[in-house]
Amino acid sequence: MEKGKVYLVGAGPGDPKLITVRGQEALKRADVVVYDRLAGPHLLNYARAEAERIYVGKLPDRHTMKQEAINQLLVDLALQGKTVIRLKGGDPTVFGRVGEEAELLKRNGITYEIIPGITSAIAVPAYAGIPVTHRDLASSFSVITGHESPEKLDHSIYWDKVTNATGTLVFLMGVAKIGYISEQLIKHGRTPETPVALVRWGTRAEQRTVAGTLGDIEEKVKEANLQPPAVIVVGDVVKQRETLAWVESKPLFGRRVLVTRARSQASELAARIDELGGEPYEFPVIETRLPEGEEAESAIERALVRAEEYDWVMLTSVNGVDYFFRWLERFGVDIRRFHRAKFAAVGPKTAEALAQRGIRADLLPESYRAESLLDSLADQVAEGQTALLARGNLAREILPQELKKKGVRTVEIDVYETALSVPADIWLPEMLQNGEIHIVTFTSSSTVLNLLESLRRLGVEDPQAALSRCEIACIGPVTARTAEQHGLTPTIVPDEYTIEGLVQALVGKRE
Repeated sequence: MEKGKVYLVGAGPGDPKLITVRGQEALKRADVVVYDRLAGPHLLNYARAEAERIYVGKLPDRHTMKQEAINQLLVDLALQGKTVIRLKGGDPTVFGRVGEEAELLKRNGITYEIIPGITSAIAVPAYAGIPVTHRDLASSFSVITGHESPEKLDHSIYWDKVTNATGTLVFLMGVAKIGYISEQLIKHGRTPETPVALVRWGTRAEQRTVAGTLGDIEEKVKEANLQPPAVIVVGDVVKQRETLAWVESKPLFGRRVLVTRARSQASELAARIDELGGEPYEFPVIETRLPEGEEAESAIERALVRAEEYDWVMLTSVNGVDYFFRWLERFGVDIRRFHRAKFAAVGPKTAEALAQRGIRADLLPESYRAESLLDSLADQVAEGQTALLARGNLAREILPQELKKKGVRTVEIDVYETALSVPADIWLPEMLQNGEIHIVTFTSSSTVLNLLESLRRLGVEDPQAALSRCEIACIGPVTARTAEQHGLTPTIVPDEYTIEGLVQALVGKRE
């Protein structure tokens, strides 16, 4: 069997967008991804759905896999002919033990590639508004481990040389030793007034900074109860934070927002949350697909081939538009055959999806739900007309019911199905328990129902209790009512029932 290849990939400091393009491309080719918790879990979304994912960090029933075992695991997988990604936090060559992994691969004749990552030594200070160099303050910097015991630190660090070797000193993994580190730096020439900052979980929603001086930083860290992991920055560049703290000024900074939309639709909401300083956590609990079975297909075909009969074509979602046109293509139905029909759309995004296909909606209600469409149709539909409703299988019945009351012959077709999706996410239950999810967004009633069911399938006995510490944000009153009926308490409901309206409501809640 031909041997596989191993990519030793730096995942960056935590923000999933800080992985390199080359690292992302390698992930897309992976047969197996070997990762630990320092590599942001959302990076796994770049891997193919069928790729195997092996977690080698600590779990409640298992301690962290020893480095020697990880080294051998990489060899064993590659000998099976697989393309293996070893995903490591930060940069794999900066205290990442990549040398040990690469050496064993070399000895076994396995091809490997080291893909650098953005090290936390520069990224974390940058997210706290601290550049590690500055023309007027520091022309060089050092990166030093602070993880060892004082005895080992004294053995591995030449304090008399390191202390003043560069303008900025960056210690990784040294929170517990901050007192000893400060003591040694003062002893070897730094003044007690030297600025110091500790940045915990930089680039993530938990980012927190404690600043002081070498003389008082130990006391301030204790007062703040700052826990690892954190990056320590020593030097005058720390003063830059007073004017350059950029990410903390964003309106959603410090908020991790659960996005439950289908993966194909989540990008718009996730991008806006990210842009505003929040951390989107995608957990798609629904997926849309073509209806299966000959009966469903036949019903759709019968409806579409009668295109010339319709006075109205009504579409209530972007999905409805997308799948409507997929079926037209499948059955070879020319859109021009609907020449006598007017098109009605619920919501600007639905109208936009139509416009992208060269059709301007004849009717777009001011409010983005079925009731508003009915109000807008009141003086436009007439008894004896025929309407085609192209929707999903979970659409509410109010629209066809009211149309029929008005004497409108209504043809309903489910052009797509909404199904339950349960992401293979081992972290979410624990994050909910620890209060690490701050806001949960729901964009439809099905996302409410499916999130509750997904959590049950992930072993959460009481999903409502698990979500009780989160703010519940619903895109509109219908979704909010569903949430209330299932034991949740919506606190954010926008006036405009759109993704942008939901985003603005999230921001308004913080102001």
